[in-house]
Amino acid sequence: MAGSHPYFNLPDFTQPSPPSTPPSLPSHQRCRPSDATKGLLVALLGGGLPAGFVGPFSRMAYQASHFPSLELLICRCLFHLPIALLLKLRGDPLLGPPDVRGRACLHALLNVLSIGCAYSAVQVVPAGNAATVRKGSSTVCSALLALCLESQRLSGYDWCGLLGSTLGLIIIVGPGLGTLQEGTTGLYTALGYVLAFLGGLALSLGLLVYRSLDFPSCLPTVAFLFGLVGLVGSVPGLFMLQTPVLPKDPLSWSCVGAVGILALVSFVCVSYAVTKAHPALVCAVLHSEVVVALMLQYYVLYETVAPSDIMGAGVVLGSIAIITAQNLSCEREGQVEE
Repeated sequence: MAGSHPYFNLPDFTQPSPPSTPPSLPSHQRCRPSDATKGLLVALLGGGLPAGFVGPFSRMAYQASHFPSLELLICRCLFHLPIALLLKLRGDPLLGPPDVRGRACLHALLNVLSIGCAYSAVQVVPAGNAATVRKGSSTVCSALLALCLESQRLSGYDWCGLLGSTLGLIIIVGPGLGTLQEGTTGLYTALGYVLAFLGGLALSLGLLVYRSLDFPSCLPTVAFLFGLVGLVGSVPGLFMLQTPVLPKDPLSWSCVGAVGILALVSFVCVSYAVTKAHPALVCAVLHSEVVVALMLQYYVLYETVAPSDIMGAGVVLGSIAIITAQNLSCEREGQVEE
């Protein structure tokens, strides 16, 4: 009877105790990256970093063989055409479903105009400055267009990172805009900055159009259409506006091939990222392209990098860190509250 008394129900220390396992956190308290964070990381690692090599490599091809931007665009479009094999194997229409075919072609046209303006700009202005103006204009335009057309709101931290990255771009390109030379050289330089701005505007419009597309095999379809529309629009102009030029040395061929491959990777990653995160945040993270372009501009092209460029690059990197960290913490807090 004494053994049955609750006060005598002591544990038996002669038996081995079962191994203790650390208590696992409930699934709603685990920190998992949100869709927005995944999109931003893809945009950073797969979109911004490879794209940072495209501008310097384009400039190297132009300096070595006077390879024009129109032919560079054609070569890039050729890398998109093999995606048609993937669409055929999956049994999907090459141009997309009939009800969204017009918007898909519009997305391809806007991207072709954006890339054409960017390639033209890097031939008359430094690659880093051209990328700066293009990414800055795309960020501002994406924020305004998404706010007006899609009624998408950003948090305070997102606005802080967005404005910080834009401020960093202004720090980089501001001194160069204030010292434009007079005459023909200054006119071409100003035209290069205008083309870079228009390229950013077309990029932001293209991202918004892509977000409105929703059908199976959307990503490979728009990638193929980019190559098709680019070839249809560029090949006639190649023979009407200029004489075709072939690369003269292995360095030029290597640069052209690298531009095609890296640009294709960046295109796919950015298109994926914009379906997961706000277009303005994706464009802000893509400012990492500017940092990479400035590094290559200094170490590979041996072009001058001013202290303001280094300061602005630091501001851009800090803003990207704020945007990414904010989206990661938002996912954790939202899951805990649920």
